[in-house]
Parts: sequence; C-alpha cells; structure tokens
Amino acid sequence: SFQLSARGHWSTWPAFASGQSVLRNHKPCCAPEERQSGNKQTLLTTPKPRYLEQLESYLRKELQSLDLTKKNSQELKLQPYREIFEFFIDNFKTYKPLLSAIKNEYEVTLAHQKKTIRALEPLKAMVTTVSEECTRQILALQEKEKDEINTLKQEKQHLLKFIDNMKEEKNSLQTQVEHLQTSVAEEYARYLNEYGARKVLLAKLNDMHNERLEMTRHQVQDVKGEDVVKLTLALKIARQDLTKAQVKLNTTIADYGDVVPRRDFESLEKKYSDLLQEMKTLQKDFDQLHKEYEALLEIHRETAEERDNFCAELQRVQHNCTPRPNWAKCSEVIPGGADRWGCLAEGKTSDQLVGVLLEEIGTGALREINVFPGWGKGDQVPVYLRHEGEVKNKKLTKKDVVNILKDVWREKIALEQQTGKRSSLPEFFLSYLQKKYGDAAAMEWSYTLYENMRLCRSNHVLSSFYDILTGKVGEEQYHGQNQLISSLQKELAARDSSNSGSLTSKQFRQEADSFPLKRKESIQELVDASRCKLDSTEDLIDYISLFKEDEEGNAEPFVAKLRTQYVREKQEYLSQLKNKLGDLTEVNADDLKTAFCTIDPDIDDQTLDTYIGLAYQVQREQPDQEVVPVETALERLLAGDVRRVGPSPREGSTAGFEGE
Repeated sequence: SFQLSARGHWSTWPAFASGQSVLRNHKPCCAPEERQSGNKQTLLTTPKPRYLEQLESYLRKELQSLDLTKKNSQELKLQPYREIFEFFIDNFKTYKPLLSAIKNEYEVTLAHQKKTIRALEPLKAMVTTVSEECTRQILALQEKEKDEINTLKQEKQHLLKFIDNMKEEKNSLQTQVEHLQTSVAEEYARYLNEYGARKVLLAKLNDMHNERLEMTRHQVQDVKGEDVVKLTLALKIARQDLTKAQVKLNTTIADYGDVVPRRDFESLEKKYSDLLQEMKTLQKDFDQLHKEYEALLEIHRETAEERDNFCAELQRVQHNCTPRPNWAKCSEVIPGGADRWGCLAEGKTSDQLVGVLLEEIGTGALREINVFPGWGKGDQVPVYLRHEGEVKNKKLTKKDVVNILKDVWREKIALEQQTGKRSSLPEFFLSYLQKKYGDAAAMEWSYTLYENMRLCRSNHVLSSFYDILTGKVGEEQYHGQNQLISSLQKELAARDSSNSGSLTSKQFRQEADSFPLKRKESIQELVDASRCKLDSTEDLIDYISLFKEDEEGNAEPFVAKLRTQYVREKQEYLSQLKNKLGDLTEVNADDLKTAFCTIDPDIDDQTLDTYIGLAYQVQREQPDQEVVPVETALERLLAGDVRRVGPSPREGSTAGFEGE
C-alpha cells in the first residue's frame, strides 16, 4: 500500500512552500489564470511528494505489463487508472464522498455507454445488410430497366427521323403550293387578257358588219332609188335592236356560262346522293370503331393497371413468401430412393406431400423407438392405452398393421352378426389383443398399433380405424362406404354376362349411370379413374382389378375416388341442411326434421329418426324438448353415415360446409 508523507500528512505539492500565503477567492477545481513568475520558478524547483512518485511508478508498471494488441486494450488500459483513482479516494478521507460520487457517476455513464454500444452493434450489422440488399436491388432494377431505356432511345431516334422526314415533306408541299399559286395567278392574268381581247375583237367585227350592211344598203338604194330618210330611220332602229340583242346575248353568256345540262345535273345529283349515303354509312362505322377504340383504350388502361398491380404483388410475394420446395430432394433420404418417392408423390399436392413426408419421418423415427411411455390408468385415458410404466415397441411394418386391423374388423363383424348387437370398437380392440396375444403383451401391441395408425394418415385402413377408434368418425360411415363399394362390385359382376372380368366402356358408363343421385361430373370422374391405367385405344375395363388392394391396404384410384365422392356428397348434403336452417344458432328436433324433409323430400321416417338420433345422441325417438347448437348437430351428422335418400329438389351446389 501507499504511504503518507514523512510528516504524517498529505503533501500539497505542487503547491508552493509552507511559508507561502494561501490564495484568496479561488474557485474549486479551477487553476488561476495568472500566476507570478516567482511562484512558477518555485513550483519547478520543489520536489514531488513521495506518494505521488509511488502512484506514478505503480501506474507505469501496470501500463507496461498490459498487452495493448488485444481488442479490448482500451478497457485494460483504463483499469490501472481506475485503481490509482481508488487509492487516491481512500487516502483522501475528507473528499472521499465527493470523489466517490464523481467516480460512481463516471462508472454509471461508462456502463450506460457500453450498453448503448452493445445494443447498437446488431443495428449496425442490420444497417449494413439492408444497405447491401438495397444496393443489389438498385443494381438489379438498373439492369432490368437498361434494355427498356435502350429501346426507348431507339424509338426516340426513329421518331426524330420521322419528324425530320415530315418536315421535309411539309416544305416540299409548301413549295408546290406556292408554285401552283403562281401558276394560277399567271393563268388568271392570261384569262383576263384573252377576255379583253375577245371583247375588242367582237366590237371590231360588229363595226365591220355594220359597215358592210351600210354599203349594201347604199348600193340597193342607188339601184332601187328608195327613200333615204326611211332607210336611215330603219337602219337606226335596226342598230338599236342589234345593240339590245347583243347586250342581252352578252348578259346571257355571262349569267349562264357555268350552267350544265339537266342530264348531267341529274347524273351528278344521283352520284352525290350515293356518295352521301356511303359517307353516312362510313361515318356510322367510324363512330362505332371510335367507341370500340375508346373501349379498347379503357381496357388497355385497366389491363396495364392490373399488370402493374400483379407485378407489384409478384415482387412482394417473391420477397416475402417461401419459395416452392424441390420435392425431388426427398428421394435422397426416403427409403427406396427415387422410385419409391415417385410412387408416393404421384398425383399429390404440396400439402399432401408434406403429409407423406411427415409420415415417412414419423414411421422412421417410430422404428428407432424401443419403448413407449405409458399414458396412465386415469378415466380420461382410452381403455386400450391404460398402462403404467414403459411399453415395448413391437416395431411392426405397415403390412403387419394392415393385416391385424383387417382381422379385427372381420372378428368384430362376425361377433356382431352372431350376437346381433353392436359392440364398442375400443373395448373390442382391447379384448381382441388380449385374446390373441395375452394380457401381458396386449398393451405392447395396442401401443404399437396406435402409434402406427396415428402417424400413417395416408393409408385408408389405418386412418379410418384410427378415426373410429378415437371417436372422430362413427363406425356406421366405415360400414356405409364398404357397403357402397360391395354393391357396385356386385352390380358390375351382374352386368358381366360372360364372367370374363371385363366390361366395355359403354357398359361401365351405363352401370355408373344407374346411380340416380350422382351428378354427371361425378360419373365422369369414376369413368376416368377406371381408365387411368388403360391406353386411349383400349375399350375393355378390368373391373375386378379396380377393387383390389396392395399388401399395405392401398386401394386403386377408382375406389379412392368413390370414397372421396362419398365424403364430398355428404358435405354438400349437410351444407344444404345448414343453408336451410338459416341464421339459427340452436335447433330443436322438429325444426331439424322439417329441414331434412325440405332438402330431401324422399327421406323415410326410419332414416329420419336415425339422423335425428345422431344429431342429438339420444335413443328415444322424439327428442322434442332438446335443443343443441347448429354447429354441434352438423358435426355429429358429419361423423355418422348420412346420405341423401332422394334427388335434390333444386339444382346447383351450395356454399361450402365448415366441417371436416
């Protein structure tokens, strides 16, 4: 530790000697602006206190021992100064609170600044990333618009050349117009000259004619010796008449010089009327074309707006949405390779492919599990899963699971036919496993079968058994579908008179048309599904192969389409029922019966009571006082075997049903 001065008190260096007078009116923490030269000399000659030298020596040693090449060298360099300051504060007892407060405030400020810097570091990286992304987008937009700008520049040059050509043509036409105006002016001046010369010539001819007549009269008078006065008067009157006739002739020529004959006038008038009619027709066509042009301009404008909106939406979708996955990569990790993945993915949507992939992942993980945790023995646990502790995984294949479940259905149907009573599937499932594998191993088989059914949703045998076992779907729906498929198989076999196992496309369509409640679109779907594995030239359909299943219980497309149509028709039927109930939130039995009879007039009383019992889940025939929510009733009907009995009283499909 550092020591005090030899005299037991703090040295005041670099203050002046002990005999020096104390400065008056000196503010704390501020050095005076002016000092005397004598005091400065004394300050330089006074030695440093021992404690100050120890502090400086300690500081130099600590700084020399630091590695300033590290990233946090500034923080390491600050630490010796912090320790020196703490020593300083500890030895200054009087000023320790003030100095400690100053030090703490600096420490708090430094911590706050460090926290602020740490908080801003991710923002700095984000700003850098956003800046790079914006730069890439700007470069992409510039590259994208570069071709368009070049095209517009070329079009601009072409238009400028076209404008120059038009200007040259205009100047040429202007020159021709000026030349024609000059020619017209010259022709008009020549016409005026000709007109004046003609009038002069006519006057000379008239004078010469008058002179000749006068000479003739003189000769006749000389020969006959007539009265000169009388002839003079007659000549004067004749001249007057001639002048009047000449004036009238000139007036007539001037007035009717441009008049055409009536025949030409009528011909021109007819031609004018034809041209006028043609012009009106062309005007109408022009008006129609103008309207169409305006309509096309409006359509073009709207199309351009839609195109811009679609482009903006496409850019937004490309920026925000997840790109479509490359499903072919799944073949590298799926057992069986590309061939098996091709079979699994054939004809499936992206959502269905996700289910297939999850199923493969789940079944793969299931094979690696050795034990299952027990669910316990509580009342909420299904009877076939009530077990404490771990349960061994039997690691069954899908083929084994399908065979066991089919055997369960056979045993259950045989027992019900023998006893005449419908048994619960969960209880029968447990009793079947206990009977076949013993009480000790029954839970192992039950848990293994349950997990396989839960994961393999694409397999109809497993998914239907799981839905019925967990109560999502009624057992009647399973038997109803099987009865429908069996009845159709029998009908096709009955139509096959030669027992060849094949039917022509015409016979198959006739048999499909025998379904009175199926629409033409549904029948066409069945026909297309029956011919999916045939060539376009083949006409015979092997109807027996349409009902076969592979070793894992997967049905042919024809049977799968039948099941899909069964579910779709039931949803449409219940959708009509929902629309008939209208805005009701709760419904009683009478209203539900009325709605069923309205949408299905051919429904019989027994079927109607069965449907009402499904909706209200009661055994009595007239649940008149019970009221249930409409959605609950529709969900219960959707889980059961509900089908249309007669044709629909109206055409057209209804709105979708929010059921499954």
